[in-house]
Amino acid sequence: MVSVNKLVKPFLKWAGGKRQLVPLILGNYLPKNYNYQTYYEPFLGGGAVLFALQPKKAVINDSNTELINCYKVVKESVEELIDSLKKHQNNENYYYEIRDWDRDNGFHKRTPIERASRIIFLNKTCYNGLFRVNSQGQFNVPFGKYKNPNILDVAVLKAVSKYLNENEITILNSDFQDALKDAKKGDFIYIDPPYDPVSDTASFTGYDIQGFNKDEQIRLKETFAALDKRGCKVLLSNAYTKFIVDLYNDYKWSKVSAIRSINSNAQKRGKVDEILVRNYD
Repeated sequence: MVSVNKLVKPFLKWAGGKRQLVPLILGNYLPKNYNYQTYYEPFLGGGAVLFALQPKKAVINDSNTELINCYKVVKESVEELIDSLKKHQNNENYYYEIRDWDRDNGFHKRTPIERASRIIFLNKTCYNGLFRVNSQGQFNVPFGKYKNPNILDVAVLKAVSKYLNENEITILNSDFQDALKDAKKGDFIYIDPPYDPVSDTASFTGYDIQGFNKDEQIRLKETFAALDKRGCKVLLSNAYTKFIVDLYNDYKWSKVSAIRSINSNAQKRGKVDEILVRNYD
């Protein structure tokens, strides 16, 4: 395992984030032959596993355009991003003014730095750190009313920027199959998709306007099988549901528990069962 910089860690709070499971994944579920060629993560989210591993060569992807814009700005314009973040106010009226940018016809004219600064600000000050959009793709989480949110963490942003620049990291904003098309034998892929809902009422697909239904889960399983045939090492996490267990029953899997602090329903926060599926010993 390469030495890692502990300041290289998620700069966004992300629903389904893997900070809780990272020690378990690193300690028990990585391929034994760890000298893979390229690391792939097609559903990046907050990047907890990427930042824990800090591979020298990686292809990272997410379908959420605003999220990927954040990563690109942190990589390419971190000083300007820091300057922009300094200007934000932890104030309810100000919060809704910034939140409503995406309801304005001029939103597409905002600079990448302005958009990245907005997402980080909203993420740090919105209710429970949710990232949720409505059917029009508009951010719709209410103000969080935190006394002293950590809107700007200069050390972390600079460390992440340094990591992204000093290594061969390709950042994509595409479909997961497209992001994985060049993966080859010996590469390691960690797949952390939107989870299968544990009940008919539990579905929460608001992180991206596209959603992720059972047909997408099946398409993902077919992609997992194709990667397996190519000789890739693949690790996947998902909700522990009958549908997912049946879908991946041909592979090695383990039931694990994680603490979830982000959910639109406060009653659903707490310990939840998840599954880790892999195609290697």
